[in-house]
Amino acid sequence: MIHCPTPFRWLLPALLLLALPAAGSAVPEPPSVEGHSAFLMDLRSERVLASQAETEAWHPASLAKLMTLYTAFTALEEGLISPDDKVRVSKEAWRTKGSRMFLEAGSEVPLQRILKGIAVQSGNDACVALAEHVAGSEQAFVELMNEHARELGLEDTRFANATGLPTEGMQTTARDMAHLSAALIREFQDRYPMFAVRKMTHNEVTQYNRNRLLWWDESVDGLKTGHTEAAGYSLVASAEREGMRLVSVVMGTDSERARAKESQELLDYGFRHFRTFKLYKAGEPLHEVRVWKGDRDNVRVTLPQDLYVTLPRNQRDRLEVTLDFSTPLTAPVAQGADVGRLTASLEDRTLATAPLTTLEEVPTGGFFRRTLDTFRAWFTE
Repeated sequence: MIHCPTPFRWLLPALLLLALPAAGSAVPEPPSVEGHSAFLMDLRSERVLASQAETEAWHPASLAKLMTLYTAFTALEEGLISPDDKVRVSKEAWRTKGSRMFLEAGSEVPLQRILKGIAVQSGNDACVALAEHVAGSEQAFVELMNEHARELGLEDTRFANATGLPTEGMQTTARDMAHLSAALIREFQDRYPMFAVRKMTHNEVTQYNRNRLLWWDESVDGLKTGHTEAAGYSLVASAEREGMRLVSVVMGTDSERARAKESQELLDYGFRHFRTFKLYKAGEPLHEVRVWKGDRDNVRVTLPQDLYVTLPRNQRDRLEVTLDFSTPLTAPVAQGADVGRLTASLEDRTLATAPLTTLEEVPTGGFFRRTLDTFRAWFTE
């Protein structure tokens, strides 16, 4: 029988790592949005800073094009299509109603231009042409869109076409749109700049990006607007200030100006009252943990990914970080083994959790070390 010591917990001096202002007044309530729903989150920590009816189903309208582009970007990464491809415009794509890129039936348009036409001009014709190019038909492409939605955990989102035009069975939520947008930014950083393009000319027709925040706020660099009679006016926006990136979603307002105004107020609220920083770096040794019956007594633990936390600007001195090791370690221990959990909390509210993994392997020790540790474990217990 192997005897092991009682599981243990360590409190890390996280406050020594933070060079932030001292504590002050409490954070005010977020602004109320005049629309159906809203959501505000930090991209890196994924902390929710404001929400309003964020899980109530709503019409995506052209916000669906965010998934259209995500699906196309993924196809590019997987080599299913090539950046040098030419997209043939079918009559079906040419006939698509709503906002258009003004593609000509039978023409062949560079794929990169089609992608830009969707991001900037919100071209429905470009969406259908892209869908047919990637998957053979729009319906097959929609199946890919829904597959990606499931993979991203967008539990309340269903797509029925690539354009966002009103169709039975099409729905999303403010929260799902925020997480989709965050995935777009994180996974496709080299393609994300196209969302900041203010105008585009195709077929001698110049159109302007409908995201007014690109003109109002220089920190805003995306993402997408949406509008139908049923959905109202919606906007997913992202902005970065002082290394902190926020994603806001406003759905179902009554005008173009309203969606921009409400989004601006949400972003300003987040940047004014919160700050995000890297708490620990991936691969950085955080602590040494006792290993029983190994060829050495301890193993260093770390985080497999960088850990970010978002805090009220005036509450940094209340942050607490703990390391929990619920299972005593007995050799052999593999490198990268999950051996515990880090928790960052503020006044009993958990802000972030992350697995603790070993930095090196610990092989089984010799007979003498194993026997000695057996006796040590008895006395420790």
